[in-house]
Amino acid sequence: MYIVSIDEEVCTGCNSCTEGCPARILGFNGEKAFVEGDETECMGCESCISVCPSGAVSITEM
Repeated sequence: MYIVSIDEEVCTGCNSCTEGCPARILGFNGEKAFVEGDETECMGCESCISVCPSGAVSITEM
């Protein structure tokens, strides 16, 4: 199982991670990205990490 999280202090609001997430569990409120679904639905593919220019996204394997 994987858990995705976003550091809101580091997020620049580019919205790349939400567009890159195939599980569609990341959202965007116009300023920052956030986890809008169940963070444990993360597939661990790291697509969100690879497109995040600020390094705000992290995935933890449980």
